Amino acid sequence: MRFDLITIFPEFFAGPLDYGIVRRAREAGLVEIHVQDLREFTKDRHKTVDDRPFGGGEGMVLKPEPLFEAVEKLLGHGVGDASERVAPEPSTAIVLMSAAGRLFTQETARRFANLERLILICGRYEGVDERVAEHLATEEISVGDYVLSGGELPAAIVVDAVTRLLPGALGNEASAENESFRELSPGGVTSAVNHRLTSGARLLLDYPHYTRPSDFRGWKVPEVLIGGNHAEVAKWRSLQAEEKTRRNRPDLFPR
Repeated sequence: MRFDLITIFPEFFAGPLDYGIVRRAREAGLVEIHVQDLREFTKDRHKTVDDRPFGGGEGMVLKPEPLFEAVEKLLGHGVGDASERVAPEPSTAIVLMSAAGRLFTQETARRFANLERLILICGRYEGVDERVAEHLATEEISVGDYVLSGGELPAAIVVDAVTRLLPGALGNEASAENESFRELSPGGVTSAVNHRLTSGARLLLDYPHYTRPSDFRGWKVPEVLIGGNHAEVAKWRSLQAEEKTRRNRPDLFPR
């Protein structure tokens, strides 16, 4: 899978993408990550990527011209204009990272993991010209209900979340199944999910994990995890995951 990150701070990604699962996936050839400096697509000597907003207001807004040209270079063809828009390939998503976008969820990550290419546009300043969201990006995504200084951190989050879902990235495929935001069916059996809540189903957070020592400062590991009864362990984990979800994320349960 290929990721293209469009940013005015290309050096930002020198750290977050050089560690852990993402680094190993790159070394194994599972993913390609290319960082594109947006300023390369400016026309003036100051390499200006932003301008004042029409109608007045605080801050500056990223201009549409360099963003359109950057994406078109990466795609290898134009995206059209108001008279005729050229749609990207179905296997490619052009994603604008924006606080005004739809919430990024595990469902979104799984959907992206089925694509061949993600082009991630990192917003900055007060915002991005709306024509980028409407006529260039195929999706506008937010990583949470808060405002960050730019789209670089959210883009790194998306890369990480998607990469770990790719076959071979984790080494043990069960690791991606037995974690938070899996599904508890009406019968109480947990499984991985590729979709949002269906009728009678609930998304669960991960169950509690423990390791050695079994007794730390008087806090002991639950006996069921030490007893060796795998059926009881599975039952305990299912119940604990449901309890933790009710406590920390009650919004994940259907009303």
